[in-house]
Amino acid sequence: MAAASISKTLLKGARGLKSHWIPPPLFPQLYSSSASASASASSASSVSSLTEPQSPGGERRWGWTKWFLFLPGAITFGLGSWQILRRQDKITMLEYRQKRLDMEPIPGSNLYSLREKSDSLEFRRVKVKGVFDEKKSIFVGPRSRSISGVTENGYYLITPLMPIPNDPESVQLPILVNRGWVPRSWRDKHLEDLPLDEQSNNIASPSSQESGRSSLWRFWFKKPKIVEDHVPAVTPVEVVGVVRESENPSMFVPENDLRHQWFYVDIPAIARASGIAENTIYIEDIHENINPSNPYPIPKDVSTLIRSSVMPQDHLNYTLTWYSLSAAVTFMAFKRVIPKKSRR
Repeated sequence: MAAASISKTLLKGARGLKSHWIPPPLFPQLYSSSASASASASSASSVSSLTEPQSPGGERRWGWTKWFLFLPGAITFGLGSWQILRRQDKITMLEYRQKRLDMEPIPGSNLYSLREKSDSLEFRRVKVKGVFDEKKSIFVGPRSRSISGVTENGYYLITPLMPIPNDPESVQLPILVNRGWVPRSWRDKHLEDLPLDEQSNNIASPSSQESGRSSLWRFWFKKPKIVEDHVPAVTPVEVVGVVRESENPSMFVPENDLRHQWFYVDIPAIARASGIAENTIYIEDIHENINPSNPYPIPKDVSTLIRSSVMPQDHLNYTLTWYSLSAAVTFMAFKRVIPKKSRR
């Protein structure tokens, strides 16, 4: 009986295990691959849901901001159009200079009277006569010049041209003349001579005191001589030049040092330093009769007056460059903004 009861108990336990037991898979690799495929499909669906626009409002925001991509093209197109206007202004300016240079020279005796009647005499040719005051010369620079392929630094020599007494063809008032380019040695020699002149004036003062002591004795025994040393021997000169105005220095040019260095032409300041009126006339010598044995100062070439640092052809090149750049960036913006399906 006991054995029969034990067998019945074991039979019931085996039936319970069969109801809860799950057999292992016959192909475990097949089950793992299907699981990974389902996981990748779920991740792809999640990524696609992120890339797709969530709402119509997002599409509207992108449609408004995408037009900023065309802004560089619009800016470069405006710069190209601005260069066209600059080219036309440059052509007008150079034609105006050429027209005034072709006019008859103004005589020096009528220079100031014509200046009062006209607003400006700039770029008008003049023919003046007078005497250079060499002691009041001013050197403006340094200015480089290429001589036989070698660049040499020098200066512009500006000297007051003084009137000749009792000469109707002479200038009536002092003017400033830019006589041309000179090498650095001219300026160095001029600076060396200035202290000597001052020293000679200081030395002459005690000698004048001694001569004053013996003046009474000379007055009684000898007739005084007329001293005419104050009237220097001068040579009148004729200058053919062009009326110019003060230079407009760039932000990189230092300010003029009125005692030691002049970096640019400032007519009122140079006139004050030379002891003449500030509203004086300033001309640049353009004569072409250069003495080979004494070439300095070298006058300005008149062709430089009808040239500019940026010529009309340069403005045309800038225009083509800006327009090409505008077309390139506009095309790239179009390719980026317009969808591929709409272009097909």
